[in-house]
Amino acid sequence: MPPPEEEPEPGRAPAAGARLPAPALCAACGAALSYYALFPLFRGGGIGLSALLALLFAPVAAMSFFRALASLPRAWACAAAPAGPAPLCAAHIGAAQPGAGLPGAPPLGGSGAARADDAGPPAPARGARPACPAGRGPPAAAACAAGGCGAYGAMRAARMLPLLFAAFASGLALGIGSGARVSAGQAFGIPSGAVAGISGVLLDDPRMVSGGSAMATVSLRGAVAGSGGSGLGGAGGAAAGGGAGEMSGFAGAGLAGAGLAGARAASSGEIAVFFRGESAGRLREFGRGAQVFAEGRLQRPAFGPFAGAYVFSADSLHVAAPASRLDRFRTRARLALADRFAGQPGGAGGGEGEAPGAAWRGLALALLLGVRDSLDSGMAALYRSAGISYILALSGMHLAVIAALVSFLLKKPLGLRPAAIAGAAIIAAYCFLVGPLPSLYRSALMYMLGVLAVLGMLRRDSLSVLSMAFLIQLALSPGAGASLSFSLSYLAMLGILVLGKSLRGILGGALPPALLNPLALSLGAFIGTAGMVAWVFGDLRPAGILAGIAVAPLTTAFMIGSIAWLALDAALPALSPLLAWPLSLLYRLMEETARLASLLPGISASPRLVIALSLLASALLLWLDSRMRARRSRLRPFA
Repeated sequence: MPPPEEEPEPGRAPAAGARLPAPALCAACGAALSYYALFPLFRGGGIGLSALLALLFAPVAAMSFFRALASLPRAWACAAAPAGPAPLCAAHIGAAQPGAGLPGAPPLGGSGAARADDAGPPAPARGARPACPAGRGPPAAAACAAGGCGAYGAMRAARMLPLLFAAFASGLALGIGSGARVSAGQAFGIPSGAVAGISGVLLDDPRMVSGGSAMATVSLRGAVAGSGGSGLGGAGGAAAGGGAGEMSGFAGAGLAGAGLAGARAASSGEIAVFFRGESAGRLREFGRGAQVFAEGRLQRPAFGPFAGAYVFSADSLHVAAPASRLDRFRTRARLALADRFAGQPGGAGGGEGEAPGAAWRGLALALLLGVRDSLDSGMAALYRSAGISYILALSGMHLAVIAALVSFLLKKPLGLRPAAIAGAAIIAAYCFLVGPLPSLYRSALMYMLGVLAVLGMLRRDSLSVLSMAFLIQLALSPGAGASLSFSLSYLAMLGILVLGKSLRGILGGALPPALLNPLALSLGAFIGTAGMVAWVFGDLRPAGILAGIAVAPLTTAFMIGSIAWLALDAALPALSPLLAWPLSLLYRLMEETARLASLLPGISASPRLVIALSLLASALLLWLDSRMRARRSRLRPFA
């Protein structure tokens, strides 16, 4: 389901002037500010506790001030309205005859007289300020707000600002709390240099990495100390910093080899564990939720995605307890689907005339389940060079395809609302099957909130839906906020909703919708993520703007075809090759498109410069869009 479009509140016409931001957007801004800026500064010693508390309570003080201002009598607000010429608001002219004050103009409805309930004050003379209608009741107030009456607009803003400041302060508190939960870090209970074994619970499904090894995230439950020869090793031990120094102190006291050998301690936090290839098969069978014990050594890389955090290199693996029944059912379902696509004994794997393990199968597995173990490494490299690697990462785009397919199949037989509810249940089951991917969960949360909007429980405001999804995900999974995919997903969606909408407003009429819509989406996402991409990867791939427009529809067709192939292969395996050949053709088309885009060079620039240019481009697009909207609103009465 696409994000819900904005719509005016029932009984209220769209405001002529600028609208106040939604409370959810203010809360999301406060949470992002405190999570990504204020709390890291506090944790690093950049600001003290008193300054952090002052920043937290400043919005509360502002809220109190505006709340007191809003409680002033309405008559005072009317008297405070600026003197001089003022445009007539809808409350003044909407109830009167449209020709009031204009010689020869016909009355309302073309009849000789207006209705009694439409009677209103006559139009004021030129240059006179109209009387404030604040005391004329809700209907007149709503009409006045729609017409842009300055006095009522100021009163409404004063009444809304306390709510906005309260939302911002709540977001600040949420961001600080989430940051504190993440900052707890890894605690082993014994000196890190003495750790020779860890135990914990697998938080995700093991995935293959370079060199034939597997990686999984483990929630720590305990740690075991080894002999003096165990612990941090190699370059990782040299980079351990405090851990190595701490160990040397214990070694000097004679504790490393004797006092701590075999000691066990409770541990907490999460750690990435790298398993050897021979252990990957066992992990694959047990899956997420299994309790494991691994022997090996701690490392602390100085570079890469795990820089500054401990990782564990496991030499041996022991499964202490299987996962829950629900997790085991999920693991068996994933294995069955993976084996069917791989053409192994777990599934039929297609009929004759198709080579088992064809290249398209690995891509289908990556796009539908997020399993990239069988994905051609050359294909992944091409997508990275072309600037469209986000297409291979299971995200909102892929969930949108599945949601659209579900809506297409269920909307006509069930109706809009039952189809939306059934689709939400299917999306929840799909997310459970795939696993905890931040970008996928962001899209799923937006879908669920969109269903609530369809049911009339939420206002259909795309930015509010995105903001609420951000707040919910940050509260439920604080660690996800620190991942790159989380940040890129929300920045791309923000660029699509804000900048993509502006681009459609600016270029509307100049380009056909079939080209304008994907161009606006792709360019909005590119501008929204350019700063972070340049900061993390060091270069930009502008070719991905056009390559994404070409590859995205091919990917959509490929995903739908893969789902159809899966159903056909399960029901009539002998007929599955009929779909395998078109899927292979789509795979080749996507590969060739990515290859052509990869020939264009990337742009290496300073991340600060890219961020500045992105902000400048965003401001320019928003300004041009506002000018175009103002121009169209002036011309609308003459259309």
